[in-house]
Amino acid sequence: MTERTQRRLAAIVAADVVGYSRLIGIDEEGTLNALRAVRRDIVGPALATHGGRIANTAGDSLLLEFPSVVDAVRCALAVQQAMAEHHAGVPEDRQIKFRVGINVGDVVADGDDLLGDGVNVAARLENLAEPGGIALSDDAYRHVRDRLDMAWQDAGEHALKNIARSIQVWHWSTHKNPSVEKAAAPGVPALPDTPSIAVLPFANRSSDPDQEFFADGVTDDIVTALSKLRGFFVIARNTTMAYKGEAINPRDLARDLGVRYVLHGSVRAAGNRVRVASQLTDALNGTELWADRYDRAMDDVFAIQDEITQAVVGNIEPELYAAEHARVRQKPPQNLDAWECFIRGVFEYSKHTNESTKEAADLLARAVQLDSNYAQAYGLGAVNLAWRAFQGWEDPETAFAAATRAAQQAILCDPQEPWAYMANGFVNVAGRQNAKSVAAFQNAIDISPNVAYAHGLLGASHALGGRPDIALECIDRAMRLSPRDIFGEEYHLYYAFTHFQAGRYTEAAVAAEQAIELRPAHPVLYIMATASHGLAGAADRGQTTAATLTALVPDLSVAGVEQTFIYVDPADNARLAKGLRQAGLPE
Repeated sequence: MTERTQRRLAAIVAADVVGYSRLIGIDEEGTLNALRAVRRDIVGPALATHGGRIANTAGDSLLLEFPSVVDAVRCALAVQQAMAEHHAGVPEDRQIKFRVGINVGDVVADGDDLLGDGVNVAARLENLAEPGGIALSDDAYRHVRDRLDMAWQDAGEHALKNIARSIQVWHWSTHKNPSVEKAAAPGVPALPDTPSIAVLPFANRSSDPDQEFFADGVTDDIVTALSKLRGFFVIARNTTMAYKGEAINPRDLARDLGVRYVLHGSVRAAGNRVRVASQLTDALNGTELWADRYDRAMDDVFAIQDEITQAVVGNIEPELYAAEHARVRQKPPQNLDAWECFIRGVFEYSKHTNESTKEAADLLARAVQLDSNYAQAYGLGAVNLAWRAFQGWEDPETAFAAATRAAQQAILCDPQEPWAYMANGFVNVAGRQNAKSVAAFQNAIDISPNVAYAHGLLGASHALGGRPDIALECIDRAMRLSPRDIFGEEYHLYYAFTHFQAGRYTEAAVAAEQAIELRPAHPVLYIMATASHGLAGAADRGQTTAATLTALVPDLSVAGVEQTFIYVDPADNARLAKGLRQAGLPE
């Protein structure tokens, strides 16, 4: 019986290196090493982000497959932009540049490889692209023209070799698109080194003109709240209000004001209810980063205004961090500036593994080498070091002493930096100085009320100090402010701290298991899960988590946990030890 040919519709990306033979002739070993680094550090992460795969590779060429044309173009754009940044300062004749062709069509699967007319068109388009540019078939263009804010040039119809029909071609290049140019055009502000955002005046979509005041109030409050986030460049309200009532493209606004991100939204009232919609856009590449809407009863206008402002700002901060991380993670470490080291350090720390927190420590050390007054980097460095000590990956006495010094340095550098006080709180948690840790986390919140992580840490401190009801309120607040936070697993851990302290062992076990699903290599999660299962009578499940825990921290013992765990009341640590014993953790 003849095997059935496997066909599917796919977006195909064909790429090869411009002048590959010439580069090999100049420096064969250096070119091969550089190309391997580009595939590892730029192409690989971009594929992971945008859901693509390598179908074939041969020397200087790549054949990539995506289920979505939009994702294929976004990936190609990310690679070309990262390549332009990667080669800044490299002599032109030594730069590795890709030409990229993209098509959508029917393909034939031959193992991992792809064959067929759809692939051939992409390969022919690649030859038409400019160095560092993208050539798009008309079929692919129709999928992205209304979804991506990119400047495409109509290159007309082309007769391609061995393709029966002529193909309409569209071009994008680094030379014709302002989003990858480092220098601003005359009269246009340059992008700041840190995340930059403008808030367009929220539009009143109601028939009631009185709602204009509510829309303006929401805009004003959001600008004010964003301005309190340390490390963010926010355009003043007086400037953005000049655009009120205008239909302006976010990309044009971003270019006029010299910002990367734009927040815009609308207010619509009907009866006693109001709906506020908001959207955050990376205006340089047209990507929508986040969007949400809020429906509320208009019982108290100012309370509703405050609630919506806090929700919007609480969501924006982690989204901006994520967008900045996506932008910089393809750059080699030696090319990172201080802010980029901090951003990458945040994400490495958030993974909470031995390897990632080591990487975070190196990145943050580099950040303070580049900027000796960088309070955020000192603060996060202290938090990261204290966290490693909590897991048993550092000598506690040495690590906590170094973390204390770093926290103190953060406060000296900037007494208004929330990370400085969060670091101080961490150090005091380690020393079971509960009143001081609560005060430190509260200081961070007073400085920047919408930092969800500070609310979560305050909740954890209350739980460890034996105040579970107050703890729940704080952790709920963190989750409400930032439901998709990169520190989400920590919030579940703090719920586990709280429920365990209150004697709700089943609830504590559920919370710890939820955290494990998000971060399966984080040891403290398994301590809480194992002890909670042990006291809840789920010995089998406790044995399973205990086995994983000992694999993560081989020298861990019940006695060691009881002696070093961070509950303030020794009776809580004794209960934790009892649960670990009942689950079978070695003494």
